[in-house]
Amino acid sequence: MSEKFVCKFGGTSLADASQIRKVRDIVQSDARRRFVVVSAPGKRDKNDQKITDLLLTCWHLAAQKLDYSQPLGLIRDRYNLIASELGVAPLSFPLDETEAELRKLSNDEESLATRDWMAARGEFCSALLVADFLGAQFVPAGECIRFDEEGQLDPVSYQNLAATTADASKIYVVPGFYGRDRGGKIKTFPRGGSDITGAVVARAVGASVYENWTDVSGLLMADPRVVENPQPIGEVTYRELRELAYMGAQVLHEETIFPASEAGIPIQIKNTNQPEDIGTRIVSRRESSQHAIVGVAGRKGFSAIYIEKAMMNQQRGFGRRVLEVLEAHDVSFEHMPSAIDSMSVVVSNDQFAGHETAILKELKRTLEPDRVELLGGMALLATVGEGMAHRVGVSGRLFDALRGAGVNVRMISQGASEINIIVGIDETDYERAVQAIYAAFVN
Repeated sequence: MSEKFVCKFGGTSLADASQIRKVRDIVQSDARRRFVVVSAPGKRDKNDQKITDLLLTCWHLAAQKLDYSQPLGLIRDRYNLIASELGVAPLSFPLDETEAELRKLSNDEESLATRDWMAARGEFCSALLVADFLGAQFVPAGECIRFDEEGQLDPVSYQNLAATTADASKIYVVPGFYGRDRGGKIKTFPRGGSDITGAVVARAVGASVYENWTDVSGLLMADPRVVENPQPIGEVTYRELRELAYMGAQVLHEETIFPASEAGIPIQIKNTNQPEDIGTRIVSRRESSQHAIVGVAGRKGFSAIYIEKAMMNQQRGFGRRVLEVLEAHDVSFEHMPSAIDSMSVVVSNDQFAGHETAILKELKRTLEPDRVELLGGMALLATVGEGMAHRVGVSGRLFDALRGAGVNVRMISQGASEINIIVGIDETDYERAVQAIYAAFVN
């Protein structure tokens, strides 16, 4: 079987006609690139608006019976300008259909214009336009990609896509981000879900590589806003990517990895504006690199609930009762380090905010602890790399680096896999800590 490449292009790669010409050049440069997944047009500059945002504005206004003509006009103008500059037919029908459904929604008539339907129109129109420009076959994502009763991807989607794209002589263009539920209504993946569509298509057609084209040349070993000129990551495993993505180092949607990883399909992150750059390759397994780590990533905005009680270790179900209190308030936990007579539960402030008083009161009532204290202002910092496993001295280098930078460690968490070491530190120390760890392992 000949090799097949699936290429997903993000919003910045489709922002205007000049960017779409780059897409054409990339696709036509390699005959293996037969499957193209597209997002809605993104921002042309920092003051611009994404098409998806404009569509959702239209929907909200129509649902409130307010005037949506201004954002809808911007959408029409944008697509018409792109079509004109590319020399393809304007998208009269899909845009007229969008306006007609908005009118029905505004008039309380039966309408297709659910929120998901409207959000998906950007990808739908983008795919029609790109298919026309490439002379390719448009793939109706709503007919191929299906969701089950629980809103999860139905495996029949893989069969549908394979059957629809079976002609080896054609190039196919698939709109990202959406499919249909069991009731036949349009349903979207989470925001950024065109990445997921790309991975689903890659698995469906048995792709050799899933290329994810964006506006950056892959992953970096640290945030360039914190570390000056960090080294690029040439190769990273799915597991390492998950750990980095959890800590905020996101280039593509983290759910993307699942359809690809299950099928063992490598993901190559590439830059549409600099296609010659190697980028980052995401694989199941990789050869050991020169560094023990692949990256340092972190996030601010955490708090720790510190609970102390004598003989805690002898009280069966103590930890379970702590988590039950959090669950009752719909708050999940990030980490739970413990000692013999104490434990800490690290939570995200985004979830915890507004529940602090109630949760602390309930913990005191339920557990009768000797002490309960809320410790805020925490950042979590992950040092990630499968090369750390069984390598002597890694943790020593990390903590020596933090000590040398004057950073106090408030929490430590490391799993048996040894793929990462997570530390909790004061938010005020975050930037200094990232710089120190990076310097210790890379410079």
